[in-house]
Parts: sequence; structure tokens; C-alpha cells
Amino acid sequence: MENQQEDASFKRELGLLDGTMLVVGSMIGSGIFIVSADITRQVGSAGWLTLIWVVSGLITMIAAVSYGELSAMFPKAGGQYVYLKEAYNKLIAFLYGWSFFAVIQTGTIAAVGVAFSKFAAYLYKPFSETNILWQIQTGTNAAGQPEYFSISAAQLVSILTIILLSYLNSRGVKNSKILQTFMTIIKIASLLGLVVFGFTMGAKAEVWDANWADAWTTRSFDLQTGLWTNIGGAALFAAISASMVGSLFSSDAWNGVTFIAGEIKNPKRNVGLSLFLGTFIVTVIYILANLMYLAVVPLDGIATAPSDRVAVVAAQHIFGNVGTLIIAVMIMISTFACNNGLIMAGARVYYTMAKDGLFFKKAANLNEAGVPAWALWIQCIWASALCLTGTYGALLDFVMIIVIIFYILTIVGIFILRQKMPHAERPYKAFGYPVLPVIYILVATAFCVSLLVTRISTCGWGVLIMLAGIPVYYLSRQKE
Repeated sequence: MENQQEDASFKRELGLLDGTMLVVGSMIGSGIFIVSADITRQVGSAGWLTLIWVVSGLITMIAAVSYGELSAMFPKAGGQYVYLKEAYNKLIAFLYGWSFFAVIQTGTIAAVGVAFSKFAAYLYKPFSETNILWQIQTGTNAAGQPEYFSISAAQLVSILTIILLSYLNSRGVKNSKILQTFMTIIKIASLLGLVVFGFTMGAKAEVWDANWADAWTTRSFDLQTGLWTNIGGAALFAAISASMVGSLFSSDAWNGVTFIAGEIKNPKRNVGLSLFLGTFIVTVIYILANLMYLAVVPLDGIATAPSDRVAVVAAQHIFGNVGTLIIAVMIMISTFACNNGLIMAGARVYYTMAKDGLFFKKAANLNEAGVPAWALWIQCIWASALCLTGTYGALLDFVMIIVIIFYILTIVGIFILRQKMPHAERPYKAFGYPVLPVIYILVATAFCVSLLVTRISTCGWGVLIMLAGIPVYYLSRQKE
């Protein structure tokens, strides 16, 4: 009852449309415009490219409808952090919150902010990352060449967008929800517009037929040699795992609506429904977008898209050179709305952790607008710092495995809570239980094992970042 009373100070101003738009807006960032190039290089055929997006969408939807049971049981701020605490203990919940603040949410906010600035530079070149505003020599490398710490215009633009969105969110949930809903509707309409124009104006029968001629041939593409190599067995398994990092990351952040359950009207119904509708809408859009790419751009063109910007190549085929500007504006809207959703949702996790004595005490305070402003600003400061380090892209590789590990633990938590709390009220029960949750657990576990085997150099760091939270947890408990 204590937590429910605490959450009463939140203002329940978000309806089903707002929740759904938060899910969609947080999921669609820059990934759908970019990662299909790398997937194509990994698996090398139209069938496998499409299948990877379909599988990623389906397992994301399975996870989302499974979370619906937990969101109905615990309709309060904090979402996944709360579910892990109730199913396991405070340590597991803290490790999630630690990873979430250290890298997952803040690193994603930083990367999405820089994606915004990169495409803003299409419209105004001085915003480019090559426009160095200040630098200082920090040493020399092994070859005796000087190394610099520098700040570019792109980094400053990304930081300014993060500060602006944090400020808007600190003024109350009403303004940020209006911005989120408005920009997400524009984002959906523009993405669907690109798909429709692609099929009606840019599609060529000969391109489609050529791309699907060897639909299930598995091969990898080497950018340096420009050659395709047939693959199978362990190499194919590794390629599929590597491909799904991109598609799953593009489909991530769908659980953001669970973090703000304390501000959702009728959360026992609307949180779970928002999860299903949001992930369904995004999955359909992503599959249609990739089918459009295959109808417009030859497979080699997808694999070799400059800077992996497949959508830019497709837009040039559809609209000519003006297509680049259209995509730039689309991605700026997309990433801006994505970061608004991430910033809004992330602060609620730190608020709930602070209530449990596992985060800075001030993060447990709500301002006069009924939002955790201090938590918003500490998140803003750390995300801005990650923008300056330039290592956020690598950090995202590190944390994808952590994200999936905690999804697995949370869905296993459904089984645990059915044993621990058999008589608890469950206004909604996980769809397809126990079959669909088990399928997710098995597929996601296989994905994690494959990543640890094939990409230990990056994923190993991710696991270490997570485990580093264990001594931090016990030290924080000793001080109490």
C-alpha cells in the first residue's frame, strides 16, 4: 500500500492513445533507417533480411503481451524495476536500475541525440560532427601521433536537445505527452508515406524479382573487397545473432510505458493494451519498410548504403536528390520524439529506486508539476556526459545483451510470481501463457549465449558493467 500512496502524488493524465504513442515513439528512432544495411551484409538475402525483422517483431510482441500481466499487477511508477523487485529481490532490481542509469537509458538517449544532430547537419552543415569547436591534446598514441579530446557542433546540438527535452518534461507530464503524441503521429504518417511512395513511385519489378531470386541463399558481404561469400553452420548462426542485435535494438524501449504507469489513467487496462498496440504497429511498419527497401533498392545497394543509411538511398530512388532532405527531416522528427519518450520514462525508474533507498535521495522528490525533476536533471547530466565521450555507440553494443538478460529475468518472473502470489489480483493474464513466454525465454537465451560466444569482446564488457553493480549495492546497504 505504501507505494500506491506514493504514486498518488503523480497526476494520471495519460490515456490509451498517449500510452500507445509513447511505446511507438520510444521504439522508432533511427534504427529502421539504418540497420538493414548491416543485416543484409550479415545474411545476404531478401528472405533472411525479412525473416529477421519478422522474428524480432514477434518476440518483441510476445515480451510485450507477457509484460501486460505484470503491469496490471503492479500499476505503479518504475515498471520493470518493480517487477524484478517483486519477483526476485532488491539486488536483482538494483542491478537492473544500475545498468539502466549507467548505460542502457542514458547511452541510448546520447546516441539518439547524436543521430538527431547528424541529420540536422544535412540541413545546416555547421552542425556537423566535423565542425570542431574546441579541442585539447590529451597525449600521443603508439605511433607517436597526438590524441585530442574535442567537442564538435554535433555533440553540442545533441546535448542541447537533451537539455530542452528534460526541461519540457520537468514542466509537467501534460506538455510532454502532447509533444510525444503529436510528433509520433507525424513520425508514423511520414514512415508510412515513405513506404507507400516507395511501392507506388520507386518500386521496380526487375529489382524486386532480382532481390527475391535467391531468397534464402545465406552469404556475407565484405565491404573492403566488395565480394559475397556463402556461409552456413556456425558462421550462419553467428551472422543471425549479429543481425538481430540491430533489429532488436531498433525494436527496443517498448517497455517505457511501464515506467510511467503511475501517470496512466486506468493502468490495469491501458498499460498492457498500450504495449500490445504499440509493438504491433511498429512491427508492421518495420516489416513494410524493409519490403519497400527490397522493392526499390538492389540488394548490393542495401549492403553498401553510404554510412548504412538505407532509407536515404531508397528516398533518392523514389524522390531524387530531394529525398535526402526528406529523410533528414523525418529522422530529426523521429529521433526527437524517441528521446522525449526515453527521457520521460527513464526518470521514473530512478524515482522508484530512490524511494527504495537505492538511488540519490533527491530523486525521490516530485516538483510542483508532479514529476521527478531532480531525477530528470541527473539523467540529463549523465546522458550529456556520454555525448561528450564519443563512446556511446560502443556502449550500446555492450548493453544489448544486458537488456535481453533482464527481459528474460522479467518474463521468468511471471512464473515465479504465479507461485509466490497465486491469489494476487491479475486483471490481465499473459497471453498464450505458458507457451509464448517459454518461447521468448528460449529464443532470447539462445540469442544471449550466441552473443557471448561470438562477440565476447563487446558483450563481455556489458556483463561486467552489470556485475560491477553488485559491490555498489552492498556498499550502499552498509551506509544505511
